[in-house]
Amino acid sequence: MTHVLAAKLAAAGPVIPNFGGGGAHSCVRRNGFFCWDWFSSHWSDTFQPALLDHIKLTAIAIGIGFAISFAAALLAYRFVRFETPFSIFSGILYTIPSAALFQLLVPITGLTTTTVEIALISYTLLILFRNTVVGLRGVSDEVREAARGMGFTRAQTLLRVELPLAAPAILAGVQIAAVTVISLATIGAFIVDEGLGGPIFRAITTDFNTEFVAAAVLTTLLAVVVYALIAGAQRVLTPWARREMAR
Repeated sequence: MTHVLAAKLAAAGPVIPNFGGGGAHSCVRRNGFFCWDWFSSHWSDTFQPALLDHIKLTAIAIGIGFAISFAAALLAYRFVRFETPFSIFSGILYTIPSAALFQLLVPITGLTTTTVEIALISYTLLILFRNTVVGLRGVSDEVREAARGMGFTRAQTLLRVELPLAAPAILAGVQIAAVTVISLATIGAFIVDEGLGGPIFRAITTDFNTEFVAAAVLTTLLAVVVYALIAGAQRVLTPWARREMAR
């Protein structure tokens, strides 16, 4: 009986996975490197929602991470003793492998978006904290003295002088943190089916080239676009930095 079944299967030819459409000789049936028709037909139900989820995950992580890191940096700038403990804490979080951190959080917060966000936020803290502190401390003493000579209070000096001059370093940290989060958010698909990691892992499971390539390219393009947008904002908000570099 086994020999008969094997003979029938051999006569039928190789089994071709069904990736969702196309004739026997179509790109999808052949599992070509990239099938544009399949991608375009699944844009609205697969890739667009995944891309929007990825942007949302990234924006929440960067927003909360920046708020925490900025507050911590201001404390460290005012009270030097605070810098080392927070640097050690954020440094430990940053060195934990992403998959391990997700697994450590699951027993506490479960298979939820909260678990993913906590992990992503953790990876932004060290970058944003260090860049903010370095930017603030990079302001020269002569500038501070000039601000005090103009009658600025400590708060006015911080808001109107030190923070604007530290903006290039702060925005550079946001650039790095954003690109880091965009890449790590794909691993969050292990926890929840949100973001572009979902199509990537499904494609790995089914060995479907188009879904994998499309999700990977969209993730890369998202990182490049976000990096460029922040770079553009930096050029607009800090024109004096360009003049200093040109000298």
